[in-house]
Amino acid sequence: MAASMGGSCLVLLCLVFPVVLLAGAAHGHPWGGLFPQFYDHLCPQAKEIVRSVVAQAVARETRMAASLVRLHFHDCFVQGCDASLLLDNSSSIVSEKGSNPNSNSARGFEVIDEIKVALETACPGTVSCADILALAARDSTVLVGGPYWDVPLGRRDSLGASIQGSNNDIPAPNNTLPTIVTKFGRQGLDVVDVVALSGAHTIGLSRCTSFRQRLYNQSGNGMADATLDASYAAHLRQGCPRSGGDDNLFPLDFVSPAKFDNFYFKNLLVGKGLLSSDEVLLTRSPETAALVKAYADDVDLFFQHFAQSMVKMGNISPLTGAQGEIRKNCRRLNGNHY
Repeated sequence: MAASMGGSCLVLLCLVFPVVLLAGAAHGHPWGGLFPQFYDHLCPQAKEIVRSVVAQAVARETRMAASLVRLHFHDCFVQGCDASLLLDNSSSIVSEKGSNPNSNSARGFEVIDEIKVALETACPGTVSCADILALAARDSTVLVGGPYWDVPLGRRDSLGASIQGSNNDIPAPNNTLPTIVTKFGRQGLDVVDVVALSGAHTIGLSRCTSFRQRLYNQSGNGMADATLDASYAAHLRQGCPRSGGDDNLFPLDFVSPAKFDNFYFKNLLVGKGLLSSDEVLLTRSPETAALVKAYADDVDLFFQHFAQSMVKMGNISPLTGAQGEIRKNCRRLNGNHY
């Protein structure tokens, strides 16, 4: 997921709601104190405002759906889902936007700004930037044909950022499968979450620099990745040369890049996953391979697990109660005007 997108319970056949309840039960409240109705009285129009702005943004540029899903993922994997990713550089903040996974890659910040301005007009100081990210990811998924889920709400915004965490904790496109599983595990996410959330690569684009090694020197021997379909590799080389063209863009799912479906998994089965971190799901573990095949066979199962895993990811270490703050501007701390 670190390469571009815009990225589950262990029980394979289960309804979204009961599983999510179980996942949060250990916290004494479903979703660790977050709940979908959080703004129903505080700001009744909040969800509709987010949905409307996201819909306009995706109508302008379909790719934005993947970009907004990816912002939520890259936020949650660093310090939890606290909108730390949205903070710009300042006298007290080294922005996560400058990290290796995000620099010249993370995008959609202006859409978040637009949502925040609308929410501050309707309900000043009420809706957090962290909740905006969670809602925008859900709405983006639905707008391009993916599943709907109720988003637990009530997160607050961080008072700091961690560029070190962003560099170290977000899975990279060239990570080995054990490294990816370990990075997910640190966040309380399991192997089912790894495969389901990787399915977000059914939409969005990736830069040449994120997969070039697969085309020319996968194992340090000057050879292409043997798990990459030869004709697909030849096609990719046309736009991704050995040097230069780092920012040339390619769809993560070449069959239906603008539609949220299960072709990402079908592509993996025929050696046409774009990133190394995609293809290893099929080639490096029987457990992940079984999930790839299950999702390729059953789009409803994939949608169900993706929704569950997004709720689970959205519950990584949220700030609640009196923790953090509700930023007035998602790019800076309250009272910080440089």
